[in-house]
Amino acid sequence: MVSAVPDYAVPPMRVSLIARVLRGAALTGGSFVLMQALRFGSNLILARLLFPEAFGLMALLTMIVMGLTLLSDSGVQQSIMQHDRGDEPDFLNTAWTLNAVRGVVLWLLACALAWPAAQIYNAPELMAVLPVGALTLVCMGLAPTRVYTAQRHLQLGRITAIELGTQIVSISVMVLTAWATGSYWALVVGTLVAALLKLALEWTVLPGQRNRLAWEKSAGRDLLRFGGWILLSSSCGFLILQGDRAFLGLYLSIEGLGIYTIAWFLASFPILLAQALVGRLLIPAYRESHLADNPRLHARIRWLRMYMTGGVWAMLGVLALLGPWLVGLLYDDRYVLAGAIMVLIAAAQMFPMVTMTYDQAALARGDSRRFFKLMALRAGLQTSMFVAGMMLAGLPGALAGQALSAVLAYPAMARMARDMDVWDKHHDMIFATLAALGTLGALSLHWGSLQALIAPF
Repeated sequence: MVSAVPDYAVPPMRVSLIARVLRGAALTGGSFVLMQALRFGSNLILARLLFPEAFGLMALLTMIVMGLTLLSDSGVQQSIMQHDRGDEPDFLNTAWTLNAVRGVVLWLLACALAWPAAQIYNAPELMAVLPVGALTLVCMGLAPTRVYTAQRHLQLGRITAIELGTQIVSISVMVLTAWATGSYWALVVGTLVAALLKLALEWTVLPGQRNRLAWEKSAGRDLLRFGGWILLSSSCGFLILQGDRAFLGLYLSIEGLGIYTIAWFLASFPILLAQALVGRLLIPAYRESHLADNPRLHARIRWLRMYMTGGVWAMLGVLALLGPWLVGLLYDDRYVLAGAIMVLIAAAQMFPMVTMTYDQAALARGDSRRFFKLMALRAGLQTSMFVAGMMLAGLPGALAGQALSAVLAYPAMARMARDMDVWDKHHDMIFATLAALGTLGALSLHWGSLQALIAPF
């Protein structure tokens, strides 16, 4: 049975794929820049109202919550974005039921992990913070599937407005609570308020059908088959995205982890922007361009990737060059080491950016197994090189190992991209060269500041 699809979910034929991608890029990029500007302003205020330990504690909370999320990722979002039945109510209700149950189970697991985590990281505050902060997992699980339907068709306007609104409210709550209490609870409460408000707006503002608990066997079978490889891939993704904080939380003090978190916040802006654009735009773009089988369309998407990578490299280069000066200008002496760490983080991310747009091609073709193989390779290389570098040369060595792992993973990434007909060797050669030059330039310019990291870390 073919079910009706919401009108907004079917883009008019006269609106080309490239036009929708560009509009989606403008919305996603513009909103991301604005949200990061808001976060940056609030970070400056919160850094003066709170102590570095508060940011370290929040980094541990975020790492655990994201770990639970990624280690149980059922691939619902990716399934809806690429599946032929991604607009059918029975398929969507089954997907929503799977997500809702998962959210509740994850919150219960977070509660059970509170005591062990507090002991492992010598942070007794996690006993109370983790059960409260992990309620965001329940909110994520209850999010309506109309969010993913809108992303499937690159209809991102209302989603963008919701994210901006919740960000403003969250920041306001954090700043006011920090001013009134001076406690790390300001960060926890602000994050939870944002999750609750976002959930309410998604259910009331976004158009489309209302989800209900249901389970269709064929839909469930497809979701679980595709999601099984996504689950394994996301487990690897946890090591890629949060492995640094998981290991550094054992290696550094809570204060040191807080300083690292500030540096990561400042240096990661270009990579987070790229991840937002890639995650929302490239799966539908690759899917539709593959179905259209139009060489001109493929060429235009390659140019879009070229512009995206160039923009990311330029931003990373600026941050690597200005890191210590920027931190010295904006933060007090408690955070001075964040400037040198910022240089290392920005330099370490220059090589991974070369292939950041390739892995989504496998998901767009429904090949979640191959996506998992790539993620497993990247996670294994990055984790082993990060830990080895940390043992040999502390934090600088760990971040150098992270950059080297991206170089070692390149042959496998390029082979997959070639098989999916998205490989662009000229793109890779240009930006690999720029990454090497940018890294050498930043390290040479700030060598004195970088040496100061070896003793404290």
